[in-house]
Amino acid sequence: MIRTIAVIGAGTMGHSMAGCFALHGFPVNLYDVDAQALDRAKEQIREELQVMAEEDFIAASAIPEALARIAFFTDLAEAVGDRDYVIEAAPEKMELKQNLLKTLDELCRPDTILASNTSSLSLDGMAALLGPARKSRFMVCHWYNPGHLMPLVELSFFGNMPEGIFVQVQTLYAAIKKQTAKILKDVPGLVANRIQQGVAREVFSLIQQGIAEPVDIDKALKFGPAFRYATTGQLEVADFGGLDIWCVVGDNLLEVMDNSQEANPMLRQKVKEGKLGIKTGEGFFPYPEDEIQEIKNKFVKKLIHQLKASEYYV
Repeated sequence: MIRTIAVIGAGTMGHSMAGCFALHGFPVNLYDVDAQALDRAKEQIREELQVMAEEDFIAASAIPEALARIAFFTDLAEAVGDRDYVIEAAPEKMELKQNLLKTLDELCRPDTILASNTSSLSLDGMAALLGPARKSRFMVCHWYNPGHLMPLVELSFFGNMPEGIFVQVQTLYAAIKKQTAKILKDVPGLVANRIQQGVAREVFSLIQQGIAEPVDIDKALKFGPAFRYATTGQLEVADFGGLDIWCVVGDNLLEVMDNSQEANPMLRQKVKEGKLGIKTGEGFFPYPEDEIQEIKNKFVKKLIHQLKASEYYV
């Protein structure tokens, strides 16, 4: 049984993982090479838990209890030496992850389960420097951002590990109220990101063709397909609509929809212009500097409300 956790990397995903595990009662060691990153992470975790308490999703008393379960380290050996489960959230660079995992293999107990939060790198590639024993205890556990709110974690089951180890990890995530998807083949993007890119490709194409304004395209998605997707999967939607209907509509629409194999030129142009979204003040929509924090808070609160509702449908 997995009882103790270490998270490697205190950035966007790492700090939220640590906070999530701690909130649900697990002692967590959070490691980063940068002491200032750890200080920021502690404050970010506190702020995120505070918003959850303000929205009555957790009790205010849970905040100091969760924070007390997190220890912060700049020494990797101290952070991982006694842990049952270690997940890395380092940048998506193959050589970096290979070397990090090799080091973790040397520092961790033989029975420690190693995991990567990667969404794009292959399991075999990352495990290239690991021996057979550790490879059988290594998997991808891909969280969705923001990790403390999004319920999904994709778990790899690619044939390298016994099912008993997979079940241990699956049980761990059930204990922190995550919904896990068992992924059977090592493909780029796993499942959720591939689905998301399919939707995004058509959305960007619709804008590029001038078929509707961005605000109306987002409205069509939010109050059309995505309204159902919050509670009902695509295959369920197809079954309810009738597979014969879906077959006919597919024949009629797919040949005229975007099937490009690279990022949309309009998207690439926005990147070239430095219009990257909320972090630069403009993307498809403007984000006035004095409103950005309010916009972010509204986004988080919507996710919390949706998370509350989703528990009814599990």
